[in-house]
Amino acid sequence: MPETVETGDAVGFTDPAATASEATDVPGSRRKKRRRTVVPLVLVAALAGTAAWGATRPWEGKGPGTEQSSVDHGTVAVEKGSLSSGIQVAGALSHDTPTSVVGTGQGTITALPAVGTVVKAGGKLYEVDGRPVVLMTGDRPMWRELGPGVGHGPDVKQLKSNLVKLGHAGGLGLAVDEKFTDATATAVKRWQKALGVKETGTVTPGSVVMLAPAEVQVQKHGAQLGSTLGAGSVMTVSGTDLVAVVQPAENQLSQFKPNGKVLVNLSGGGTVEGRVRSLLRGDTGGGDGGAGGSGGGGGQQKTSVTIALDSQDEARSAGPSAVTVNVVGQTADDALIVPVTALLALDGGGYGVKVVDGATSRLVKVRLGLVADAKAQITGDVRSGDQVVIPK
Repeated sequence: MPETVETGDAVGFTDPAATASEATDVPGSRRKKRRRTVVPLVLVAALAGTAAWGATRPWEGKGPGTEQSSVDHGTVAVEKGSLSSGIQVAGALSHDTPTSVVGTGQGTITALPAVGTVVKAGGKLYEVDGRPVVLMTGDRPMWRELGPGVGHGPDVKQLKSNLVKLGHAGGLGLAVDEKFTDATATAVKRWQKALGVKETGTVTPGSVVMLAPAEVQVQKHGAQLGSTLGAGSVMTVSGTDLVAVVQPAENQLSQFKPNGKVLVNLSGGGTVEGRVRSLLRGDTGGGDGGAGGSGGGGGQQKTSVTIALDSQDEARSAGPSAVTVNVVGQTADDALIVPVTALLALDGGGYGVKVVDGATSRLVKVRLGLVADAKAQITGDVRSGDQVVIPK
């Protein structure tokens, strides 16, 4: 059998006998031998790569229109539209900051406001022994008697701030500081005269309730008329504003950014914009689950997210009710969109889609954009309406 030789860069193959005889060639022939042995290995590697390509893509088949696949598949049209990575969580509208009002001192409850009553700072919250217990604004409960000779303190400053806001310090030059002065006692007497009670110039703890909201709404009673004051709650009040409260899944919490914008869908069909105000982590201990928990042993309470609403008018028209909260995420407009199941991982990295055109099909490499809701934004040699392969 004659020897097939290599000319220039062409690849040739030799028979074993001819290869053995080359060992006695002149020195220059060694270079020729090395090139013959390396180049066929490159060919083998290239063929192996082609085999691997086909092995990872059974739908490649043997030629156009003759694809063979071990996976049953269908097709879906490439869509053009908007894609958003936002999430939607069920929640509820409720009144803001429910708080129990605990009565101090001794006496009999002689008046209670009706559930739903709104009381503003300076107004009567309830009545003990015929004397009004007044709502004032503050985050520090009254814990001592405030009058002439009392020591300085932040509770004095809190009282003086209320006296100024309620208009009882006019012309006194009352500084809102921690000192109880003669001017403070005069302002207290003016306040007591307006209430119709004895003008002592001294404020007792049981005569005032300090709460953070400037006005509250009575949600429920904790005591009955005629009962005596004790350690229990007289009533539960809340702020008058409505807020949306949701309990997202743990993997959704990262979507709720501090002060992040959301859209609240009301039960009546309207929408209200809002912002994330606070996030209260649930109990991760092994209790009985509690509200929002699993209810079983070792359950965990979910984390609650409170959302302040931009429009109270629309919220109040709906009242306390179920809502859905949409968290605004990334958005891609005028995008080409396919199901994520249409994406094929390519050898060497990247993704592609299989575009079907009649009896033929072609693999198109694409670039990924936004991925959300099991859909993906793609760019490449693909048009809206093209049919791409997806598994059934």
